[in-house]
Amino acid sequence: QLQLVESGGGLVQPGGSLRLSCAASGFTLDYYAIGWFRQAPGKEREGVSCISSSGGSTNYADSVKGRFTISRDNAKNTVYLQMNSLKPEDTAIYYCAASPLCTDFPGYDYWGQGTQVTVSS
Repeated sequence: QLQLVESGGGLVQPGGSLRLSCAASGFTLDYYAIGWFRQAPGKEREGVSCISSSGGSTNYADSVKGRFTISRDNAKNTVYLQMNSLKPEDTAIYYCAASPLCTDFPGYDYWGQGTQVTVSS
């Protein structure tokens, strides 16, 4: 069964950090770009960041530039999203998704089930 599984979400205070993980099972991520998306209550799903299959290219939404860092460890079949200086407006369910190239929602082949991130004091 081909799956992406996110982990690492939780409750954090403003200014805090979390690291999300996106692990693949049933297939290798080596040939896939991985995107992170988020969806807050009542809002549309938005792209947060994407990393190419080689890891040589990354992109970020303006709202997270300088605070979030995407990386990958193909040996562990896992992609990470390091989130620093978190703000209440970062509160959302975070999803990872796989596609041959970084692209816009919803053009991804595989999606995880999501992990909740809540930023609140």
